[in-house]
Amino acid sequence: MEQILRQTPLGEIRGLDNGTCLEFRGVPFGRAGRFEYAEPVDRWDGVLDATAFGPGCPQNRAVHEHLEDPVRLFYKKEYREGSEFIYSEDCLNLNIYAPYDAKDAPVILFFYGGGFDSGLNAENPFDGSGWARRGAVAVMANYRVGPLGYLTHEEIQKKYGRDGNFGLDDQLTALRWVRAHIAAFGGDPDNVTLMGQSAGAISVQYLCLNPAHRGLFRRAVMMSGGGRFPRFALPRPAESTRDYWLQFMELAGCRTFEELKAAPLTDIFEAVERIKALRKDTIYHTMPVVDGALLPGPVDRLIESPLPVDYLIGYTNNDMYAPVMAYIGNRFGRKNGAYLYYFDLDAPGDDNRAFHSSDLRYLFGTLDRSWRPYGQRDQEASAQMMDYLVNFARTGDPNRPGLPLWKKGKPALRIGPKGTGMGHVSYYKLLKNMLTKGDPKA
Repeated sequence: MEQILRQTPLGEIRGLDNGTCLEFRGVPFGRAGRFEYAEPVDRWDGVLDATAFGPGCPQNRAVHEHLEDPVRLFYKKEYREGSEFIYSEDCLNLNIYAPYDAKDAPVILFFYGGGFDSGLNAENPFDGSGWARRGAVAVMANYRVGPLGYLTHEEIQKKYGRDGNFGLDDQLTALRWVRAHIAAFGGDPDNVTLMGQSAGAISVQYLCLNPAHRGLFRRAVMMSGGGRFPRFALPRPAESTRDYWLQFMELAGCRTFEELKAAPLTDIFEAVERIKALRKDTIYHTMPVVDGALLPGPVDRLIESPLPVDYLIGYTNNDMYAPVMAYIGNRFGRKNGAYLYYFDLDAPGDDNRAFHSSDLRYLFGTLDRSWRPYGQRDQEASAQMMDYLVNFARTGDPNRPGLPLWKKGKPALRIGPKGTGMGHVSYYKLLKNMLTKGDPKA
């Protein structure tokens, strides 16, 4: 790739011309100490080298891969095999893909999944070039995960008047940075679409539930993570999670919060291993909490009045808890005038059907980076999905001449092996098949 220089209000930046668009990797949007909320980066000295991906947040899977777990092994092969990543607590950075000579282009800001416990913006499927070729500025944000992203403690409350949610706050900081600076890369700060998959989609939904965020973005795309979740899966009050983190501190060998702030990362992730062996509720503590600020109240109350933005929501035929995902996504989507999709195109190469996150490669146009033998129908569906997405980001309507008509609400747009078109999905049948045969599509 050819290197290029661009002058911006933040300073000069060196990026890449990848042959289809301009690419700027590892652009810092914030700085934060451990268990501190981020301060935005509004200036840099000298020339910023944005030709290599920035570090991701340190995370337990980078230390303890647990590849004896078939699910972990599956996803490593799927999205990380052969890749080398760097990790640092100075991890708040963006990858930006901009059309040549872009001006006032729609902007899509994407947050990865990973259960709020892992993930980074340099993973194999993520590449915004396909969106840039269609006229959008694509932005992929790193944010803090695991204990570094979601620990709570009374000392944090005393200092900031709120607690936890560092990862969610990072996402809001990235959004504010985009609003302030994306025009330097050809984007329209008044036409931003938030997009996320899995935990990233849940994050997008949480950002949509705070009235204070009104006007920061126009649209929201939630892949396999949007909807009215059952009560047991909702964020807890921050103060109710502190006992968990006090036990975590003890397992890390830290008597005080200051000791934890200074502890080696090896001690942090050894404590993750120990507390997971002792308790079965880690997933409910390493996630956003009701903090009175980013999440100002219980989610099951806030979700009754989400922001009045354009919504696009989808899920796959073998998603995580597929019938539940289908039900909650469609329930929220129908009430809020969303465009709904049902991804029913099985991934070739094994019998995992359209597994959770299988639609990522299609929406990013990165099928050719996979070991799977994708064919003509897969390529066609991928092009359609990228077209729909960029159209939606541009105007709030995914349709244009040449694409199958996509109507709002029920039924969903079904993306299947024989084509793309509107079609009903039977949640009862999905649930019955899951309960009786272990497969929602059986």
